[in-house]
Amino acid sequence: MSEMHDKISPMDARRRLGDAIRGAQVAAADRGDVVIDMKEADLARIEILAQDLQPVFDEVPADDEQWDFAISTGLQPRLWIDATAHVMMGRDRRTYRFVRDTRLGRSVLAESPEVKPISDAVTTYIAERIVERQRMMEGERVSLRSTAVAAPSGPAEPAPQSAAAPTVQLRQHRSMANDFVNAVIWLLIGAFAGAGALLAFFWDRLSPYF
Repeated sequence: MSEMHDKISPMDARRRLGDAIRGAQVAAADRGDVVIDMKEADLARIEILAQDLQPVFDEVPADDEQWDFAISTGLQPRLWIDATAHVMMGRDRRTYRFVRDTRLGRSVLAESPEVKPISDAVTTYIAERIVERQRMMEGERVSLRSTAVAAPSGPAEPAPQSAAAPTVQLRQHRSMANDFVNAVIWLLIGAFAGAGALLAFFWDRLSPYF
């Protein structure tokens, strides 16, 4: 008999004790529906679910800020998973409802009077969101910040325009030279044209000399 007792691991003992405590809490919450306020009974059930999910919450990286993991104790107690998903009690005060608010309205992700199915649904939801975030972060990131680096203190460097100044001046000199050459050419053309006109006009008088 002692050998069988030795085979029972401490982990199994803790699990059985945890299940017993959870069952006692559920029973106390059921009695609370009659004895104490309904809000306290809902809060007791929400706390039972939170205790079951606490190991999952502890495994989520602390620097992942998309999660809330908090209980709100308002008129309707809720276990918040993130900004849009939470668990609350149904109208019968015994059914857990895992819901998520979207732009198209509220959708029910899981619904059960038992803790285990809701705990599994919340765990799956957390895992899916973590994987989704990892995939988004794995893509190439394009920075939208200015890439300009501030220049070190010291004498100011010449503006970029000064580097192009010699080129501009060279173009101006070339333009002036071209204008001068064109003027000389037109002047010579005019001179030859005038000389030809004079020669044609006085050809009769000058022909005896040729």
